[in-house]
Amino acid sequence: MNTIIELTEHNFTEQVLQSKNFFLVDFWAPWCNPCKILAPILEEIAIEYSSISIGKVNIEKYSNIAPTYSIRSIPTLLLFYKSEVLATKIGAISKIQLKEFLDEHIKKMSTT
Repeated sequence: MNTIIELTEHNFTEQVLQSKNFFLVDFWAPWCNPCKILAPILEEIAIEYSSISIGKVNIEKYSNIAPTYSIRSIPTLLLFYKSEVLATKIGAISKIQLKEFLDEHIKKMSTT
């Protein structure tokens, strides 16, 4: 089981950009209702996908990270692989949609 990591301006590079594996980053804010809906789904994904690290960036606290990745709405999910943004998903999505998103990109990278 993976623990969801709180990503900050201090640990983002070490945790995400220096990772050699898949890393799913959720950009969110405490006042965002769709973000609240997505949170328990990410907890379930953390249990089911042990090969993917998951982190959350609170854009209210750590506002310098989001502009680097052109985050304009939340929630936004970025899937990183070996420090590169592999894919983006904007808006609240169901667990099934998130699993399809992850499976598609994991499969794509395993065949290259």
